[in-house]
Amino acid sequence: MSERIIECGDGVVKCRTCAWSPPGDHPVGCGMYLTVKDGKVVDVEGDPDHPITQGRLCVRCLTLPEYMYSEKRVLSPLKRAREDRGKDAWEPITWDEALDIIEERVSYVKENWGAESIVAFQGTGREATLYKTPLAYAALGTPNSCFPMSGDSCYGPRCSVADFILGAGYPELDYAAFFPDRYDDPRYEVPKYIVLWGKDPLFSNPDGFFGHTLIDLMKRGSRYVVVDPRVTWMAAHADFHLQLRPGTDAALGLGMINYLIQEDLYDHDFVENWCYGFDELKERAAEYPLDKVEEITWVPAATIAAASRAIAENHPSSFMWGLAIDTNANGVQAGHTVLILAAILGDLDVPGGVTLAVPASFMGKWRYECAQQLPPGMLEKQITDPRYQGFRAAHLIAHPDCILDTLETDEPYPLKMAWFYATNGIANTTNAQGKRWFKALEKMEFNVCQDVFMTPTAMGLCDLFLPVTTFAEHDGVVLPHFGRNTHMVMAMNKCVEVGDCRSDLEIDFMVGKRLNPKAWPWDNVADFFTEQIKPQLGITFEELQELGWVQQEFEYRKYEKGLLRPDGEPGFNTPTGLVELCSSLYEDWGEDPLPYFEENALTPFSRPELANEYPLIMTTGGRETTSFHSEHRQVPSLRALMPNPLVQINPETAALYGIEEGDWVCIENPLGKAIEKAHVTPIIDPRVIHAQHGWWFPEQDPEAPNLSGVWKSNINSLVPHRAIGRIGFGAPFKNVLCKIYKVDGLDALGSLSPDTEQGAIGIDPASPVATRKEA
Repeated sequence: MSERIIECGDGVVKCRTCAWSPPGDHPVGCGMYLTVKDGKVVDVEGDPDHPITQGRLCVRCLTLPEYMYSEKRVLSPLKRAREDRGKDAWEPITWDEALDIIEERVSYVKENWGAESIVAFQGTGREATLYKTPLAYAALGTPNSCFPMSGDSCYGPRCSVADFILGAGYPELDYAAFFPDRYDDPRYEVPKYIVLWGKDPLFSNPDGFFGHTLIDLMKRGSRYVVVDPRVTWMAAHADFHLQLRPGTDAALGLGMINYLIQEDLYDHDFVENWCYGFDELKERAAEYPLDKVEEITWVPAATIAAASRAIAENHPSSFMWGLAIDTNANGVQAGHTVLILAAILGDLDVPGGVTLAVPASFMGKWRYECAQQLPPGMLEKQITDPRYQGFRAAHLIAHPDCILDTLETDEPYPLKMAWFYATNGIANTTNAQGKRWFKALEKMEFNVCQDVFMTPTAMGLCDLFLPVTTFAEHDGVVLPHFGRNTHMVMAMNKCVEVGDCRSDLEIDFMVGKRLNPKAWPWDNVADFFTEQIKPQLGITFEELQELGWVQQEFEYRKYEKGLLRPDGEPGFNTPTGLVELCSSLYEDWGEDPLPYFEENALTPFSRPELANEYPLIMTTGGRETTSFHSEHRQVPSLRALMPNPLVQINPETAALYGIEEGDWVCIENPLGKAIEKAHVTPIIDPRVIHAQHGWWFPEQDPEAPNLSGVWKSNINSLVPHRAIGRIGFGAPFKNVLCKIYKVDGLDALGSLSPDTEQGAIGIDPASPVATRKEA
């Protein structure tokens, strides 16, 4: 491996590190060298020795200096008066002054309303995933840690379904990531087929998976089945593209299962020895013949049959399932079908198949045992809904939809303080119906934000701003898949200092030592990380920094060797000890134990009375290389590559509505409106549009009511609140009805401030919009 610090002469050094965040990114841990001159990062280059990324970097990494040294960056703590929210009336203060304010305001809120009246929010993908909940439980003392995306619709649902059905950590494509010699390891076998289901890894590098690996495997012979409403690059190069109607994944999965069973293409040995509920599954799947599935999904029956046969007759095959499963009120069932397919084909935990990990997550002990720091009875006050038993079984956090209801009603008790931890929620990254969230949060007594830049969320709502370092400015660890199936642990090595900023974990330490010092005994982050990693890796954090990374040991077919169960017995860590094709848990929670298809709450099919006015389906969430959700909008070179929010429209649809390439259009449904620029392209079905998410405009007036134009292209304004799955997971972020029409420009509808009236569609979260048989 290369050295951590390389002296280049004339005061120039190269520092080796691995990336996570900030800037926002998933924990791939891209290896790189940062060239430092006169205390500043002046160049970024890939580390060719990194076993996964092998010297390759995206434009967000390459433009890191532009991000780090932006004139818009906040470099010291800021405060302002509560009555000045929405105004650029910030005053620089010291960290000690900031901690004094936090200590005083937290004490005030606790004394008057109790610690439970505090809520801590986090964004998606950053290191905050590891460190926000400990801040809530072990520092602030509140049980209300929350990821504020309706239905918790990001990664968590997939992990939970995997735990329910397999009793294992997050299932991942086997791309030889555990092996130092990668694809040449004699234990490894290249997948014959890879099914990309609702996932576009070339652009998203999701959850710790390096997307360009798909090209590496393609060169080695892997072929592809792509399930996606758009013709992505991977879909264009796949053997089979199943271009389904957004939100119908469960029906497609059941159709494929039925075909495999009827054609006797499943692995009899694995099903007989390691699966539970096959007969029940066979009966349910028979309700989904391919002609019916074609009608529901728009995918030709012949294409479904051919793709199913291809993966059944070519072993090993593997599956990757993405955010499209989570952002779907029927996503628990869709995810169930994907795992069933992998299981009945015998591709679980075999070389070139789908890797499994033990359920306990790396560093999870500290992350979740910190709930023990809460006073007796406090956890029972966590805001959730007793109907969402699956969510409660899998997550030790508050339910986001219930949090918004509580903010608006003060039931079961009022919330009075919010801490925004690496989240710009109102810029439509997470919050469905963001205007409702904004108006509800305006009432809070005290709000804190920790981030790198002044965001619309911070400007509009917060009283205290805590500046955060980039990964080049702090020490840390990178855990792919957030510790749930981690092939390697990597070090982030501090190279420079910029301003008076602190890392997320350092802020936890400072706040924790002020408010609850017994829970924060470490003197520094190095001591903390050593305590976390040494039991599993056998090394200190300083040793990890010198090594750069450590790959984890891995064994295939763990279910045969008793390596998935705490009792050491063969099998899976489920109530039956088997892969649960028919879930023994769901029935206890009032959910159907078998997968089924059900329409989401706001489609032309579930709401036919709205279909004439709103005939199109809007999907969203597709990634661009130039941004991570709402981040990077203020980086000039990245913004030059993607200057405006784009909505993809089929040429046939564009002609119907008199829309041409580059026209500004309004996307509207009964809940809200958003303006984006038309990109006319055949990659999208004429009945569907795809709108970019996460847009705000840092060049615009940052003060209220404009707030950097955050409401103008806010796609999540069209997404309903609490239209979620029965056990608490999944919401229709990618499948809502809409209409489009041409407008004069981005400002055609005015500021669209939070006071703008919003529609209502009468969704009852207690009742599904369609029963399984009706669907």
